[in-house]
Amino acid sequence: MTRYKNDSARIAPAAGPFPDDMQQAIDAIMRGRPPLALFTTLARDRRLFFKFFNAGLLDRGQLTIRQREIVIDRVTASCGAEYEWGVHVSAFAAKAGLTEEHITSLTVGGPDDTCWSEADRVLIRLCDSLQEKCTVDDALWADLTRYHSDAALLELLMLAGTYRTVSYLVNSLQLPLEPGARRFPPSRGN
Repeated sequence: MTRYKNDSARIAPAAGPFPDDMQQAIDAIMRGRPPLALFTTLARDRRLFFKFFNAGLLDRGQLTIRQREIVIDRVTASCGAEYEWGVHVSAFAAKAGLTEEHITSLTVGGPDDTCWSEADRVLIRLCDSLQEKCTVDDALWADLTRYHSDAALLELLMLAGTYRTVSYLVNSLQLPLEPGARRFPPSRGN
């Protein structure tokens, strides 16, 4: 896992106040909490800000919150994106029914860990395959189709890709970890 200890990002977040439409987009996600550094950094460019916000997949789509969070947490952990991983685990793990054992497994374990159902294992294998090979082989695709519709499969692929992009952003910008957000668990060998 990539861990960095910087106190400032490579590109400083934009200072508010933000235009009304940008502030409304932030408020809709943050629900009264202070905006994330990722959002205020993207607010430096109006076009990119809205491209990012309009491409979001946190709405009620084809996936359950558990399926969505397994994918997001696995992808961001695989990318070493502790910033985004920590934000998601803090905000959604409990709602998604993910235990400490699940959280640790998604970060330093694997799909064969005993805490997973077969349907969950297939999601983790999907994330690992996309991370390692940027594709899905026929056997894994067949396993995925046992649990997911065509529309859900498209959403899973887009979700994994979106959070790989988010990982690129937060890692390359070296965003400081959000206050109160979770940190990666120590590896099992520590």
